[in-house]
Amino acid sequence: MVDQKLVNHEILLSFWKIHVLHHASEGGVVGTWMLQELHHHGYEVSPGTLFPLLKRMERFGWLDSIADGDGPRARRTYTITDSGREVLAIARRQLRELGVEVGKQQENE
Repeated sequence: MVDQKLVNHEILLSFWKIHVLHHASEGGVVGTWMLQELHHHGYEVSPGTLFPLLKRMERFGWLDSIADGDGPRARRTYTITDSGREVLAIARRQLRELGVEVGKQQENE
């Protein structure tokens, strides 16, 4: 049996970040909306995982945020930075390459 928490942490966490960057490149995203979007795609992400991830991505310089109020629990809107766009471009290239490789593997099975 597969340990889903381990898969989430070791594999899917990067997919979540790519999703965030993608949607932030289309316009501002809010954490609660992003949770719903990730769930829509079948990812099991908790607020306790997503919100620290957004903060980390902001610390890395990939996202900027604006608070809609005061205090640590104020709703924040996240937008992509130029650095985040570069990271997204790299991820997209690598995903295309991986998709081709994995697709070839499926054809051989």
